[in-house]
Amino acid sequence: MHHTTSHENHALHDFREESFSNTIFGFWLYLMTDCLLFATLFCTFAVLHSQTANGPTSVQIFDLKLVFTETLILLLSSFTSGLALLASLKNKKSQMFLWLGLSFILGAMFVSIELFEFNSLIFEGASFQRSAFLSSYFTLVGTHGLHVSFGLLFLAVLIVQLIVCGITVETFRRLVLFNMFWHFLDLVWIFIFTFVYLMGVV
Repeated sequence: MHHTTSHENHALHDFREESFSNTIFGFWLYLMTDCLLFATLFCTFAVLHSQTANGPTSVQIFDLKLVFTETLILLLSSFTSGLALLASLKNKKSQMFLWLGLSFILGAMFVSIELFEFNSLIFEGASFQRSAFLSSYFTLVGTHGLHVSFGLLFLAVLIVQLIVCGITVETFRRLVLFNMFWHFLDLVWIFIFTFVYLMGVV
């Protein structure tokens, strides 16, 4: 009888491992399609960058200090989410919740700064309707901001699940997926910072 239970446990373990691998693979595929989406938006921005319709140019509207602050905040949130994953591996729950909470706060700060930046531009008459350049800029940066907002929602639900269920196979898998998604958004932002803001001002 003991042998059967052991065999069932082993089968369950194999099933969980297989399901874990399939989920990670599926998520990689999703990230690849997201890569294509952002690549398209980057190409559109590159083509339309000079189409200002006698409106404001990137040099006139971009505030590099603000964007550099945003970049540091997002990089830091990526680092803290990685620390949360490490803490979960060591079963250090209080540390894990601390790092996840910090990641959420930093992510929310990033979105708030982006919304402030958009509001300022619209207030100054540089809305997405002003020119093709501004349309492509708002679409690219806004799509990234929307992804970060979805990431925050994902993280909030995950924190609740971790509080209720603890660190299980399922919650750990979701934590891994969140980290993959968050690091991906970090990488996309570095491209935005470099190609949209830095090259737009230099």
